[in-house]
Amino acid sequence: MHQRRKLTIRDKKRKIHMPPDRINADKPHLWKADIAASVDQFNQWFMRFAPVEFRSTRIKATEHVKAALLATHDLRSLDAATLKSNPSALPTLRMCTAPPLAVDRLIGLADASKNLVGRMEDGKLPTKLKDQELDTELSKLCRILTKLLDRDIFRWLDAGKNPSKDERDRAATIVADRLTNSLADPVIRNAQERRQLDAIARFLMQHGYRLESHPADKPISQMKPGTYCFRLNLFTKKGPKVKVPVDVAIQPKCPRADGLPILIEAKSAGDYTNTNKRRKEEAKKMRQLKDTYGPTIQYVLFLGGYFDGGYLGYAVTDGFDWIWEHRIEDLLKLGL
Repeated sequence: MHQRRKLTIRDKKRKIHMPPDRINADKPHLWKADIAASVDQFNQWFMRFAPVEFRSTRIKATEHVKAALLATHDLRSLDAATLKSNPSALPTLRMCTAPPLAVDRLIGLADASKNLVGRMEDGKLPTKLKDQELDTELSKLCRILTKLLDRDIFRWLDAGKNPSKDERDRAATIVADRLTNSLADPVIRNAQERRQLDAIARFLMQHGYRLESHPADKPISQMKPGTYCFRLNLFTKKGPKVKVPVDVAIQPKCPRADGLPILIEAKSAGDYTNTNKRRKEEAKKMRQLKDTYGPTIQYVLFLGGYFDGGYLGYAVTDGFDWIWEHRIEDLLKLGL
């Protein structure tokens, strides 16, 4: 037998710059079966999770609606002072109009500050906005909300009287259903994302990896071997400094030749219609990472749910490889 030739410095450099072996991107003959398995896994999870979470969300939404009605004296005191004292009421008040208003629609109709509305959706007020400016912006919101209140639900407004308990409860139920429907999709999306990250964490721990945050002031090539972290913010080096958030970073027990960790973007989809919304954003992140860390950076997708052949084809064109959630053991093929 021939002895294995030792790698020269030139060989090692060539190896460093070779693209990693593909895991799923170069196997289109497997895509159809994987798509079906991914959809089945998501549907099974949805059937278990969604009804319970929907009921829980409805209970919370009902509490928010009752609090908003109480704060606004059953919508008869809808003014800047009330909104200033109760910024968290805004999502409920958007559902009190006919038709219910999406965030961007309210901003457009009121010509209001996007930052203000965004903060109020989170239950807060901007800290740097002066009182006079804040009152002006809140008054804009109140003008639109008051004009569009659904008076078929809140009949006491036209009658000029206090609502009865039954009238208030009936109105609160209708608005709570609207609010629940508006919250359900992001709640389910966030839960699926948590599930994906939990699945990755369990898999890594089973294979001897430990969760350890990486100091922001240290290069990612200095991540400790055998560790992983979530929600890592990286920054571009070319041009203006831009933050590039990464869902998961894993430093193999035997680090790669370039010392860089493996980066993972967790993606889930509950239907085929919205899978391409973030595709351009991800392709841009891929370019930014390669411009900053070089062509050997490994940035892969972790897919769960509805991703069809069209999406996968675009992913290949954009330079991505991926791991399916239903076949999570493929993570080992990344060199873990």
